[in-house]
Amino acid sequence: MLNRRDLLLASIAAGVAMPDRAALAMASQPTTPVNFDVPAGACDCHTHIHLPEKYPFFAGRVYTPEPASPEEMAALHKALHIERVVIVTPSVYGTDNRATLEGIKFRGDTGRGVAVIDDKTPESDLDAMGKAGIRGIRVNLATSGVNDPSIGRKRLEAAIERVKGRGWHVQVYTNLPLLSSIKDVLASSPVPVVFDHFGGADAALGLEQPGWADLIEAVKSGKAYVKISGAYRLSNKGPDYPDAVPFAKALIAANADRLVWGTDWPHPNSTISPDKKPTELTPLYQIDDGRLLNQLAVWAPDAGVRKKILVDNPVRLYGF
Repeated sequence: MLNRRDLLLASIAAGVAMPDRAALAMASQPTTPVNFDVPAGACDCHTHIHLPEKYPFFAGRVYTPEPASPEEMAALHKALHIERVVIVTPSVYGTDNRATLEGIKFRGDTGRGVAVIDDKTPESDLDAMGKAGIRGIRVNLATSGVNDPSIGRKRLEAAIERVKGRGWHVQVYTNLPLLSSIKDVLASSPVPVVFDHFGGADAALGLEQPGWADLIEAVKSGKAYVKISGAYRLSNKGPDYPDAVPFAKALIAANADRLVWGTDWPHPNSTISPDKKPTELTPLYQIDDGRLLNQLAVWAPDAGVRKKILVDNPVRLYGF
């Protein structure tokens, strides 16, 4: 069994400059109470686990976030009155899904996950991950810097092919212009496609920005799900993000049966300055997730609609 010193030395050897955990800022916890009745079985559909001392980040990452443990996540959800969770493997882990799987195991029957794989990942690994609670794979076209439509198309088609016989879905982190270039693939997909964080929209560009109408059409037709998550990625007008309201309401009006909600906890900051090395620690955003969840009641004043977004749709999509 490695002791803490050995783990720290192993992390440093792997290119992760990890100071003592006590010296780091803790992942954020809610300070604002939730101001509406959260329905039983509610799900936070977008979170991450970072355990770099146990599972080092991969060498090709573009940033290095602070740790975030299953125990901290459990405290978050207790405060938010949220029972279920979907843990997504972040880009900093490449195709190493062990931290995600550990987080799912910690949550038991209330945990599900979304993995990251590549063409070298064997089917036997997918079988094992399915038994462990994985219900989809993530294709990341934003943090990895891929904005070539032809590459995006190939990646999405390959992902759909890998999961089409498993009852899984494909989750896509992208931007709206690229989304427009793959809408025909989306329309013909035999599996659900889920877009992260409002599809990568930018609130400052308004509802007329290129690609937004295509996202709305995909949601309206039932061909895509959208995570109304990470409002601070859509808007810079925190803490309540008023310019996110028309985007959330437009998606809800298009098809409330194809929306899920998530915190994006522990709120990693993947934007780094050119003079900063990817291996340098980038602090997590400190977001008040109680206040963030309260915005859902602004976006969806009707309790029945909120139940769809928080409970019914996640049950269908993730198999709770």
